[in-house]
Amino acid sequence: MKEVPYEVFARKDRGDSLRHVGYLDAMNDELARVYAWKTFDEERWFEMCVVPRSAIIPVNRTDGPFSQKRPPQ
Repeated sequence: MKEVPYEVFARKDRGDSLRHVGYLDAMNDELARVYAWKTFDEERWFEMCVVPRSAIIPVNRTDGPFSQKRPPQ
């Protein structure tokens, strides 16, 4: 099993928008949750989420860090 990149999003207060706060590498979703909470703990976040980078679907760019060759749907 190898580590994969996860993007980390958080909101400070209820009603705030989620914002991108960084990324990390983890071997699975559970470790990603723990790593995010321990790594990005400088704020008192109301909510924090991790998303595997491979789950991000580019809308208007075919280049850049989140683009990858995806099979046609």
